[in-house]
Amino acid sequence: MKIIMLGAPGAGKGTQAKMIAEKYSIPHVSTGDIFRANIKDQTELGMEAKKYMDQGLLVPDELTVKILLDRVAKDDCKNGYVLDGFPRTIPQAEVLDKAVSELNESIDFAINVDVKDENIVKRMSGRRACLKCGATYHIEHIPPKKEGICDKCGSELVLRDDDKPETVQKRLNVYHEQTQPLIDYYNKKGILREVDGSQDMKDVFSAIVAILGE
Repeated sequence: MKIIMLGAPGAGKGTQAKMIAEKYSIPHVSTGDIFRANIKDQTELGMEAKKYMDQGLLVPDELTVKILLDRVAKDDCKNGYVLDGFPRTIPQAEVLDKAVSELNESIDFAINVDVKDENIVKRMSGRRACLKCGATYHIEHIPPKKEGICDKCGSELVLRDDDKPETVQKRLNVYHEQTQPLIDYYNKKGILREVDGSQDMKDVFSAIVAILGE
């Protein structure tokens, strides 16, 4: 089962992708994870990707396509995978379709986790991160025991630049401009399914399972 997750930054598609991967025993392939690993290791690719991510911009296709195609060609993806963060544009979708069809395969579902912009801005601006140990919190949903202090290591928690309201809105604007057309693209292919991402996380997942089947 080959699944593409669609949805704006902060819509929760990454969380749902992980839950899908666990339930159906297929890899969760996230461009974000790949880029973060490269940034952490300070690779040339990671540093280049970081320039775009820090500005709330999408990483260019040429930095993304080769990594993803190489990843889904690996043995653990033979029974399927759930793609999170790719494709983001029509050209990327076309490259993916071509690569998959050359393997005599096809994408089964494109699931759009739909959440209004104002909800996403509120959701993401409540995030707090520990730069020392990497722990993450949310001031409403997952607050630390002591305000502004990491439970795990006692370091100060910060609002990351890419979670600030102005950056989030900028990312959303880019998303609507570049990624929204994918919804029409996959709808025309007959594989688009939509779920209400403003619901509780478990309810969103239940809606997705109802689409994919037990």
